[in-house]
Amino acid sequence: MTSPREAAQQAARPATRVAIAGASSLVGKELKIVLEESNFPAVEIRLLDEELAAGTLTELAGEPAVIETVSQESFERIRMAFFAGSAGFSIAHGMQARNSGAVVIDLSGGMAADPGTKLWIPVLDGLLAPPATTVSAGEPQSLFQAPSVPADVAISISAAFAPLGLERLALTFLQPASERGPLAIEELESQVVNLLSFQPVSKTVFDAQIGFNMLASYGPESAEDLGEARARIVGEVRRYLAGRAPMPAISLVQAPVFNSHTFTAFAEFKTIPALDALAKSLEAAGLKVTPADEEAPSNVSVVGEGRPVLGQPQRDPLIENGVWLWGAADNLRVPAATAVAIAEKLLVS
Repeated sequence: MTSPREAAQQAARPATRVAIAGASSLVGKELKIVLEESNFPAVEIRLLDEELAAGTLTELAGEPAVIETVSQESFERIRMAFFAGSAGFSIAHGMQARNSGAVVIDLSGGMAADPGTKLWIPVLDGLLAPPATTVSAGEPQSLFQAPSVPADVAISISAAFAPLGLERLALTFLQPASERGPLAIEELESQVVNLLSFQPVSKTVFDAQIGFNMLASYGPESAEDLGEARARIVGEVRRYLAGRAPMPAISLVQAPVFNSHTFTAFAEFKTIPALDALAKSLEAAGLKVTPADEEAPSNVSVVGEGRPVLGQPQRDPLIENGVWLWGAADNLRVPAATAVAIAEKLLVS
């Protein structure tokens, strides 16, 4: 429930025009929900997407709404444009939005190569400020990026533990099918059904069996490469940490689950750490830590959570300075919530 103070702050914020480019994507749909739930001061939310999705009927603020294709006028008078579709779609239209005067917040990673892209996790600002960017003299910062969930987790844990004498950090992420969109979800579902019926399985998306299976790589005919996905995560982490905290080792595995990343992390310190101090440091970095008397997070329990959730730190039985972490993060809600947090920060800056 919104407090009187929060209501007054929301009322004081200027209304703004917003565009969601990639509105039919899973992240785009989640972003629309987060904007509505956060009472973001948008006088208009324009829904845009590729031609295949144009004309799709959806809902916005309880009213029918239609997704439009991008045109020359799509970003006119738009103050903030969220790009939540494919990387290629973002590359194709991101500059158009910026040239129209919009601030672009990229959730796709498509514009990461632009030297003016500012990676930002606002909740982490008190511990580790976002990295510096290269912007031409006299040009305003107009391109921001919400990191991927694995990058967010790795950055936040490394920043949280660095002041406590962190020596090394290694993380393994179990990626859900929804990271590759609705068709991947449908393929996982159909494979599970067919395997239980002893029928052949479709491999259009992954070019491999994902049902009841763990993958370290996709088949050669897959449109995406799991190694390239890992490389993008590593690149985001390296750019954000920029030598200010230990660079973690990261591996990525495709898991036979529909939603939410789960992950395991091993951290080793110079001296034996106090577990309660580690938990407090994780919370100070904007991560949620479940109480000791509650169940550890799972793919299911974190759905709808705007930040990654971890269980209590556990000591390694053989390495006295080592600690294990288990966690999970909603792969749709976390980047959407981060993108909205970036927009809110920009409105009051």
